[in-house]
Amino acid sequence: MRKLSFLLIFLLAACAPVPTQPASVGATQPSPSPIPSPTFTPNVLVIVETPVPTSTPFVYVIQSGDTFSELAEKFRISQDALRAANPDIQPNSMSVGTTLLIPDDSSAAPSGATPTPAPVPVTQTVCHPTADGGLWCFALLQNNTTDFFENISAQVTLFDTSGETVASQTAFLPLDNLPPNTSLPVFVFFPDTPADVTMQVQILSAVPSGGSRYLSTTLNNVITQISWNGLTAKVSGEIYLSAESKAATQTRIAAVAYDKGGQVVGLKQWDGGSMQPGEKAVFSFQVSSLGAAIDRVEYVIQAKP
Repeated sequence: MRKLSFLLIFLLAACAPVPTQPASVGATQPSPSPIPSPTFTPNVLVIVETPVPTSTPFVYVIQSGDTFSELAEKFRISQDALRAANPDIQPNSMSVGTTLLIPDDSSAAPSGATPTPAPVPVTQTVCHPTADGGLWCFALLQNNTTDFFENISAQVTLFDTSGETVASQTAFLPLDNLPPNTSLPVFVFFPDTPADVTMQVQILSAVPSGGSRYLSTTLNNVITQISWNGLTAKVSGEIYLSAESKAATQTRIAAVAYDKGGQVVGLKQWDGGSMQPGEKAVFSFQVSSLGAAIDRVEYVIQAKP
């Protein structure tokens, strides 16, 4: 009887859900489910050269403060052309996270237009099945250049064993940019999707920039505490905004969890508030694994004026 009671307590504890903190990871999908499940690695990887922003259509994600007229000026196209390419968009009521198609208008580009940037390599693809029959899919991008890349998007397409398309969605980064010499995954969730699929990734857009829109910040005293079973990691630390910087209206951290094999198994986006130059802000949150045990967590920070 004593052994039976102990077994019942153990089973109840094993079935208890892993607690997580609510957060928004990306503007298009909720945070990846913390329910651990077997890792599925797609066997097809397609690396497509980054298009030239001034001569190839690409997807742009609306950021806070963007206006229709400023975007038309930024991409050197007319407002009429931008409106024609996005007939469902109301120029005076654009929501943050909405996607715009930037049309081809190469004839309007000056002779000194930005040359074709170096491709943003896709160094890894992986999908993790969820308990409710869905798939979280990640494609890890590596920026090996000295430039920042903004407006990164990728088309993730899944095929069944006969080569028929199962589903296709646009995936985005957890941050607005990919800094130099940094890796970050684009991610997307496919509901009601079998695990026996093949994954293709095509880079849709990646616009090089000097990074002048971002403020100088550092992470200090970062502590990563991985749970005994490796399914969660509690992270904490401080954000420091340079005293010579402008004030920040937004701070954001992307925490990427990797297993021992170096595969992405979890992603968390933490949004902070505004900061003044020289100020420190404390952060604390949890990253959960979607697959194998977490071995390490890497961090990328972003601050915008």
